[in-house]
Amino acid sequence: MAGASVKVAVRVRPFNSREIGKESKCIIQMTGNTTTISHPKQAKDVKSFNFDYSYWSHTSPEDVNYASQMQVYKDIGEEMLLHAFEGYNVCIFAYGQTGAGKSYTMMGKQDVKDQQGIIPLLCEDLFRKISDNTDNSMSYSVEVSYMEIYCERVRDLLNPKNKGNLRVREHPLMGPYVEDLSKLAVTSYNDIQDLMDSGNKARTVAATNMNETSSRSHAVFNIIFTQKRHDAETDNTSEKVSKISLVDLAGSERADSTGAKGTRLKEGANINKSLTTLGKVISALAEMDSGPNKNKKKKKAESFIPYRDSVLTWLLRENLGGNSRTAMVAALSPADINYDETLSTLRYADRAKQIRCNAVINEDPNNRLVRELKDEVSRLKDLLYAQGLGDIIEMTNAMTGMSPSPSLSALSSRAGSIASLHDRIMFSPGSEEAIERLKETEKIIAELNETWEEKLRKTEAIRMEREALLAEMGVAMREDGGTVGVFSPKKTPHLVNLNEDPLMSECLLYYIKDGMTRVGRLDASKHQDIGLSGHFIQDEHCTFTSSTGPTGETVVLEPCEGAETYVNGKRVTEPTVLRSGNRIILGKSHVFRFNHPAQARAERERTPCAETPSEPVDWAFAQRELLEKQGIDMKQEMEQRLQELEDQYRREREEANNLLEQQRLDYESKLEALQKQVDRCHPEASEEDEEAEEEAVQWTERERELAEWSFRKWKGYQFTSLRDLLWGNAIFLKEANAISVELKKKVQFQFVLLTDTLYSPLPPDFLPPEATQDREKMHFPRTIVAVEVQDQKNGATHYWTLEKLRQRLDLMREMYDRAADVPNTATEECENAMTGGDPFYDRFPWFRLVGRAFVYLSNLLYPVPLVHRVAIVSEKGEVKGFLRVAVQAISGSLCFPPADEEAPDYGSGVRQSGTAKISFEDQQYERFQSESCSAGLSRTGISQEELRIVEGEGQNAEVGPSADEVNNNTAGTDELENPLKACLDGASEATLEHLRIGNVFTFRVTVLQASSISAEYADIFCQFNFIHRHDEAFSTEPLKNTGRGPPLGFYHVQNIAVEVTKSFVDYIKTQPVVFEVFGHYQKQPFLPLCKDVMSPLRPCRRQFPQVMPLSKPVPATKLKAMARPQAGPCHCKYDLMVFFEICELEATGEYIPAVVDHRGGMPCHGTFLLHQGLQRRVAVTIVHESGGDVEWRDVRELVVGRLRNTPEADETIMDPNILSLNILSAGYVKPLLDDRTFYRFEAAWDSSMHNSLLLNRVTPYGEKIYMTLSAYLEMENCTQPAVLTKDICMVFYSRDTKLSATRSIRNLFGTGSLRAADGNRVTGVYEVSLCYLADAGSPGMQRRRRRVLDTSVAYVRGEENLAGWRPRSDSLILDHQWELEKLSLLQDVEKTKHYLLLREKLESTLLMGQESLQCGTSEDLCESPKPCEVDQEASCSSEITTERQRELAAKCLRLLTHSFNREYSHVCVSASESKISEMSVTMLKDSPSTYALNTITPSSTCPSLVDGSYITADLRLPRPRPRADTQQEAAEAKAPVNGASDAKPATRRFVPDIQEIRVSPIVSKKGYLHFLEPNTNGWVKRFVTVRRPYVYIYNSERDTVERAILNLSSAQVEYSEDQQAMLKTPNTFAVCTEHRGILLQAANEKEMHDWLYAFNPLLAGTIRSKLSRRRAGQMKM
Repeated sequence: MAGASVKVAVRVRPFNSREIGKESKCIIQMTGNTTTISHPKQAKDVKSFNFDYSYWSHTSPEDVNYASQMQVYKDIGEEMLLHAFEGYNVCIFAYGQTGAGKSYTMMGKQDVKDQQGIIPLLCEDLFRKISDNTDNSMSYSVEVSYMEIYCERVRDLLNPKNKGNLRVREHPLMGPYVEDLSKLAVTSYNDIQDLMDSGNKARTVAATNMNETSSRSHAVFNIIFTQKRHDAETDNTSEKVSKISLVDLAGSERADSTGAKGTRLKEGANINKSLTTLGKVISALAEMDSGPNKNKKKKKAESFIPYRDSVLTWLLRENLGGNSRTAMVAALSPADINYDETLSTLRYADRAKQIRCNAVINEDPNNRLVRELKDEVSRLKDLLYAQGLGDIIEMTNAMTGMSPSPSLSALSSRAGSIASLHDRIMFSPGSEEAIERLKETEKIIAELNETWEEKLRKTEAIRMEREALLAEMGVAMREDGGTVGVFSPKKTPHLVNLNEDPLMSECLLYYIKDGMTRVGRLDASKHQDIGLSGHFIQDEHCTFTSSTGPTGETVVLEPCEGAETYVNGKRVTEPTVLRSGNRIILGKSHVFRFNHPAQARAERERTPCAETPSEPVDWAFAQRELLEKQGIDMKQEMEQRLQELEDQYRREREEANNLLEQQRLDYESKLEALQKQVDRCHPEASEEDEEAEEEAVQWTERERELAEWSFRKWKGYQFTSLRDLLWGNAIFLKEANAISVELKKKVQFQFVLLTDTLYSPLPPDFLPPEATQDREKMHFPRTIVAVEVQDQKNGATHYWTLEKLRQRLDLMREMYDRAADVPNTATEECENAMTGGDPFYDRFPWFRLVGRAFVYLSNLLYPVPLVHRVAIVSEKGEVKGFLRVAVQAISGSLCFPPADEEAPDYGSGVRQSGTAKISFEDQQYERFQSESCSAGLSRTGISQEELRIVEGEGQNAEVGPSADEVNNNTAGTDELENPLKACLDGASEATLEHLRIGNVFTFRVTVLQASSISAEYADIFCQFNFIHRHDEAFSTEPLKNTGRGPPLGFYHVQNIAVEVTKSFVDYIKTQPVVFEVFGHYQKQPFLPLCKDVMSPLRPCRRQFPQVMPLSKPVPATKLKAMARPQAGPCHCKYDLMVFFEICELEATGEYIPAVVDHRGGMPCHGTFLLHQGLQRRVAVTIVHESGGDVEWRDVRELVVGRLRNTPEADETIMDPNILSLNILSAGYVKPLLDDRTFYRFEAAWDSSMHNSLLLNRVTPYGEKIYMTLSAYLEMENCTQPAVLTKDICMVFYSRDTKLSATRSIRNLFGTGSLRAADGNRVTGVYEVSLCYLADAGSPGMQRRRRRVLDTSVAYVRGEENLAGWRPRSDSLILDHQWELEKLSLLQDVEKTKHYLLLREKLESTLLMGQESLQCGTSEDLCESPKPCEVDQEASCSSEITTERQRELAAKCLRLLTHSFNREYSHVCVSASESKISEMSVTMLKDSPSTYALNTITPSSTCPSLVDGSYITADLRLPRPRPRADTQQEAAEAKAPVNGASDAKPATRRFVPDIQEIRVSPIVSKKGYLHFLEPNTNGWVKRFVTVRRPYVYIYNSERDTVERAILNLSSAQVEYSEDQQAMLKTPNTFAVCTEHRGILLQAANEKEMHDWLYAFNPLLAGTIRSKLSRRRAGQMKM
C-alpha cells in the first residue's frame, strides 16, 4: 500500500438561487462511479469520466441516490483516519469553482445536525477512537494548527497576535514549514470545535455574483497525531507521528462570471495563480506516473515540478506525490451556465487520479525492527508449541538467561530428560531450524536493546585485551589507539633479521615461544612456525626449544639432518645452546641475531662496566665471521682476480693497436696510388698554377694605397674572434648565473663588449699584455669581451675580464659546495660584500662616473673667449646631461678681447682656485700621439681617409645604425675637422705671437653649470684634465642634485699656466680637454635575472609595432641536400619585391585571391582571411629591375610547413607537417606600362594534407595561424637553387562567412577607389646576391670555415632556474657597433659645434674690423673646407684611368661597404660611395661634358653612375681593358674590340642568396610626390613612405600594397638649380639607381628640403649650408 494513487471523488450540488433564477438546466449525470457532462448547446457532445467515488447530491435527501455528508465521510474520512492510526501522513483537499460546495463538503454546517463536514466528523471520530483504547502501553497526543493563504500570504487563524505575514521556510529533513505558526494541544473534540469556530470566523470571505459567502483564501487545517507505545520487556518507547492536512481551497473563478472588481479582482488573480500552479504540479506528476516503464526514469529526469511557484503547492509538496495518503474531492455545479468551469474541474480531477504517492509509516526504524523481530519470535514460539516442544523453549530460556523460568529449581529436575528431548527434536520436522531461527532472532533483539553505555564498556574491555597482547608482542599503542612502533619484547626471546641494506636490517622479529618453535619452508608438509624461502632451506630446517630451568630460560637450536645452519660463523650439527647476541645463518642468505632479554639483562648486572664492542654486529660482520671460520681470504682472491683482468686488458689493447696500424698502412698506400693516377691524368694543372704564381700584377701607387688601406681596415675587424670568445665562454656565464640564483646572491652576469674610445677608455688591466704590445701596430681601437656584473643588492655595476670570471667561478663553486655550512645572514653577507670575501661582489666606489664631455681649445690660438655647452655622454652613448664651460686666455703678449667682456656673470658664488702650472714635454706628447693614432684616436693619416656619414641621425633619434660600418667607430669626419685644421694650420706665426715658443701662456677654464642630470645621482662633481695627462686632474666641489629646479652652478674657475712648446700648440689645435662628471648613485632595482631581455640597447621614444621574426627556409622534400659552396666576392645585387597571394575556389569555378587584412600598419605585413574547407592555390609574383644578371629558369619545389599559432617558430624541432606543393604554372608575365621583370608561378595547396587541427578548424577569436613558405628557384649560371622564404599569417572562417576588405577611418573619408583584387596580396622585400665561387684554399676562407662550439646550448647545473635566460651572442656585436657609431657621431657633433661657434666668433671679430686675427677669408672657411684635399683627390682620381684600376678600387670599396646584417641597415649610406661621388662630380666639373647634365636620363642625372661611383658590370664605360688575369677576362676584353658578336663569353657559376629585408618601424617621412620617369609621358602622383634604407611607393594614401621600392643605400640623390631653371619646373630633385633615373617634384620648397633630408641628410645639409652662406653674402653686400 505504500505506492497507492490519489483517491479522487466528485460531488454535484443542487441549484442555488442564482441558477434557479436563470432557469438553468442540469448537465451532470452520474451512474455508479462514472460522471457524464453534456454540452448545453450540442446534445451529442457528451464526455464521461471515471473516478473512485461519484456523489449525487443534486436532489433532496429523500432521493435513493442522494449522497449525504455522512456517506462522504464514511467513504473518504474513515479510510484516511485509519491510515493516520497506522502512522501515515494524510491529506484531504476540496477543489472546484466558486460556489460549487467545497467549504460545505469540508466544514459543513456545524450547528445543524447531519450536515457537518469531513473535518468536524474526522476530529470527532479521532477522539472517540482514542477514548475507546484499552491498551495501557499506548498513549496519544493531538496538536492542531489552522492557517489561511490569502493573496500568496500566510496568516495564522488560531493566534490573534500573528496578524502579519508568516514566512515559509524549508528544512533539509522536515521539508517546507511555516515559521512561527502556532500549534495548540487539544485533549477533546470540544477543544477542536472551539478552535475551528474561531478560525472560521477569522477567514476571509466576500460576496460575489456566484456565491454570497465565497471563500477568498485557501484554508489548511493540520492535525499532528502522535502515538506512543511503551514496551515493558525492553523498557523502550516507540512513537508514530501522523500529519493530517485538511485543505479547503478557494474557488476558481472567471472575472466576467463573478463580477469581480477592484480588491475582488486582485484576490481572484492570486487565487487563480495558486490554483494554476496546483494544476501544473498535478499535470507534471501525472506525466511522470502515466508513462511506460521504460521511459519512466527519462521522464523523471526531464520533468520539472514547479512546487515553488506558489505558496500553496510549496506547503502541500509532501501531500502531492510525496509521503502522504491523499484524497481529493471535486465539487461540481450542475448548471449549464457553468459548463466551462465544470468541465475544467472534471479534467482537473481526472489528471489528479493518475498521481501516485509513496507513503511510509512515520516511526523510528530501530523500533520498527524490534517490533517486527518480536512478531517473528512470537510466530516461532507458536510454531514450536504447535509441535509440542514448548518445554524446550522454557529450558533454552533458562540456560541462556534471557527469559528465566519462574521456577529455576524445576530446571534441574528436568536435566535428565534432555536426551529424550533431543530425540524428540530429531523426529520433529523443521523443529531444529525453527529453534535456530528463534535463537538468532532473540540474539538480535538483545543487541538492539543493548544500551550505549553497555556497548562502550564492552568496547573498552576488548581494547584493553588487545593492547596487553600487542605489548607482549612488542607493539606499543598510543593512548588514542594509534600504533607507535615495534620494539623488542622485554621477556620473550626472539630473532632479528640482518640485511645487506642497513635500512632493511632489524625490521623483522620472529618470536620463540615456550616449547618448540619449528623453522622451515612455507610449503612443507608439516606446519612451520617460522616460514622461510630461498635456496638451501629445507622443508624442516631446524627447531628452537625454549625451556625454563634453575638458571632461567634457555633456548636450544637443533638443526635437522642435512640443513646448513651456522652459529657465529661455525656450522653446527648438534643441539646448541644459544646466548644473546649470537649470529645465526640459516641456509645461505638468511642472517639473524638471537636476542634473549633476560640473559642480556643478567650479563649487564654481572659486568656493569663492560665495554661496547668496537664493531657493530651487522650483516657484514656476520659474513666476515663466516668466511674467517671457513678459512677463506677474500682480499687475496680479489687481488688475484684483478691481476687476471689487467692481463686480459693488456692483451686486447695490443691486438687493437696492431689492427689500427695495419689499416692505416693500407689507407696510405691507396691514397698514394690515387694521387699518382690524378697526376697522370692532369699534369697541366700544376704547371698552370706555377705560371699563375709567377705572374706578377703591376699596381699603381693609388691602387697600392687603396689595397693597404683595405688591408688595415679588414685587419681591424674582430667579428670572428669576438664571436668565438662569446660562444666559448657562454657556459661559464650560465654557470655563474645559475649558482647566483641558487645561492640567492642577487647578482646577474652578462656579456658586454668594451672598446677603447674617448668616451669609454679601457682600464689598463682589461688589455692583455700582447694587446698592449700590438697597440702601436693597430690602426683601429681594440674591442674586448668582458662580463658586466650587476649587483642588484647594492645597486652597483662592475666589469670583469674573462680570466677574472673563471677565477671567481672557481670560488663560486667552492662556496656552492659548502653552502650548507656557511651561515646565510644579512650581516655576514654585507660584511663579505664590503671586504671582498664573497666572490660574487666587488668593492664599489662611493662616486660613480656619470659621463664624459670634451672641450676643444682652438679659440686660444686667436685668442677669443668661448662658452661651450657640451653633452655629458656615458660609456653606452647615452646623453646624461649638459655641461657649460668657458675657456679664455688671460695673459700673453696678445690678449684680445678682454676676458671680462665675454665672461658670464658668475655672481657671488665663484670658487676661485690658484694658478696651476703644467709642463708640455714634446717627447711625452709625441709618444701619446703615436699611441692614439695607432689606436684610432687621431683623425689624421691615411688610415682615416674614408668619410662616413650616417643618414637620418639628426632627424630621428630612433634611427638605427648600419651594420656595414662595423669597427669604424672612431673613423673621423675629416670634412668637419679639416676646415678648422686648414685654418689653424694656415695661421701664420704673426697671429700666434701670444703662443711664442718659450713664453708662459695663462688661460682660464671655468666650469659654469651642469643641467639635465638624473636625480638618481645625488652628489655631483666635475673634474677635468688634458687627454694625455690623466694623473693631473682639476676637481670641483660636490653639489646636491635633485633632478629638478635650476641647473647646478659649479662656477669653478681654474687658471692654468703653461710654458709654450710645440706640443702645446699642436695640442690646442687638435686635442680636447676631458671633463668627467661623477655622482653618488642611489640604488635602483635591476631587472630580475629571469627577465633578462636580449633587446638592443638603443633608446626608444615610442613603442614600435612588433616585427615578425625572419624564419629559416623550410627543408625541401624532393631535392637532395647539397652542401652550400663558399661564396666569394659579390658580383651583383638586386632588390626583389615579391607578391604573395592565396586564391580560393569560388562558386563560378574561378580562383579568386582571398581577402587580406592590412590593419597591422606595417609594410609587407597582412593577414589572409580564408574560408574553411575550400580548394586553394598559392600564387607568387617576383618583381625586379630588368637586367642580364638575374634570369629565372624554373621553380624546383615549393614547400610549406612550420604550422603554429605564434609568430615565432621553433626551428630546432623536426616538422612532420611539411608539404610539397604541385607546381601548376611558372613563367614570365608582361604587364602594361611597366618595364620591370615579372616572374609568376602558381601551386595547388590542399591544406587538409597537413593533417593539422590549426588548418582544419575555424580559428578561435583573437588567434592567428602562421605558416612558413619556401620556394626553391633555379637561376641561370648558378650552382644551386635560390631559396625564397616568407612567413604567412592566416585566419580561417566558416565556409559561409561573408568577408570583405577592411576599411580604416582614413579610407572611409578618402576619395577615389581601389580594386579589391589589387589589395588582396602580401608584399615581401628581398635582396638577391650573386657571388663568385670562393677560393677554397685562401687563408681567409680557411679562417671563415673554422667552427667554434657554441657552449650556450650546453646544460649546466641549475640552468632551469634561469627561466629561459641566455647569454648574449652575435646580436651583442651588432648592438655594440651601433653604440660605437653613436659615440663617434656624438664626438663629431661636439667638434662641429666648436668649429661653428669659433667661426661665428671670428666672423663677428672680422666685422668689427680686427684684421690681425684673420687666417683666411670667409669664403675659404665655408666654401672650400678642403681645398688641398679636393685637388689632391682630383689628381689622384685622374690617375685611375684604366678599367682594371677602377675595378680594383671598386672591389676594395665594395668589400668595405658589405652589409653583414640587413636588419640594422636603416641609416646607411656608404662613405666610400660618397667620396667617389664627390670625386666624380669634381672630374665632371673639370671636363668638357658638363653640358650632359641638362638631360634627365639615368646616366645624365646621376653622373656618378657613368664614372663608376656605383660599380656594376652593365653600366661601366666601354673602355678596353689593357690586361686580364685569366683567359676568360682577356676574351671578354677583346670581344667588343674585335666586334665578334657571335662569340659567347664563358659562363660564370655564381652562388645565389636571397635574404628577406626586415622593414624598419621608423618612418622618416611620408606624403605625396610627383614622379617623372623616362618611359612616362607626364607627371604621375604617388604616395611615398621613407623607411630607411628603402622608399616604398604606393598608388595613393589608401593603397595598402607596395607598388615599387627604391633602395637608398644604392641610389644617388642629386639636386641642381640649373636643372630646375632649364626644365622650368621648381622644387625638383633626382633619384638615380643602377637601372633608372627618376625626377621627383615636391609641393613647395620646404617640402622639397624635407624630402631631401629624408632621402639624403648629407646632401640636404650641404644645400642648406650653401643657401645660408649665399644669403649671408647678400646681406653683407
